[in-house]
Amino acid sequence: MRVGLLGGTFNPPHLGHLVCAQEAYLQLGLEQVLWVAARLPPHKAVDDDLGIDHRLELCRLAIDGDRRFAVSDVEARRDGPSYTVDTLQELHSKIPDSDLFLLVGADVAAGFAGWREPQRVLELATVVVAQRPGTSRAVVEDVLARLADADRFCFFDMPEIGISSTMLRERVRSGESTQYLMPDAVRGYVDQHHLYGGTTQ
Repeated sequence: MRVGLLGGTFNPPHLGHLVCAQEAYLQLGLEQVLWVAARLPPHKAVDDDLGIDHRLELCRLAIDGDRRFAVSDVEARRDGPSYTVDTLQELHSKIPDSDLFLLVGADVAAGFAGWREPQRVLELATVVVAQRPGTSRAVVEDVLARLADADRFCFFDMPEIGISSTMLRERVRSGESTQYLMPDAVRGYVDQHHLYGGTTQ
């Protein structure tokens, strides 16, 4: 089984995440994409953190009805920082016959050498990079090629979508509309639970 892993804080999840998951699913011939919400990212704090339970529920609402996707709580249940290598090892034990594909943006991939046990990550999964403005493919290839053979990483095409979770939190706080930027079910949950100190309009 070919399984993609889309990690992040998803604070909140938005249409950019959905498009990324869909394009990887289609271009890589995946059978499922797991959305893995980080409880405690090791390299940065979660801004305006709602807590992992809210963020998991927002992910479930974002993908509701799309059988290509599922939400994993593998990092939510684990104490300490959410290191990718630990997540991959746990998933390998749970779904041992699967080929895992770790979906990351080019900006994240450029810093891959600084991850915990990066070579072990590349043994456990193929790193799949979505190209993004501001980070050249050559830079990413150089970083990854120092750690593993070329068959342990690849690139996929993704439309440029200028949406970020930071932008959406700011729009909610200022009362600007977030319609068409994140799923309606996510917007409804944000309003229902008075998240981010405003309204999604």
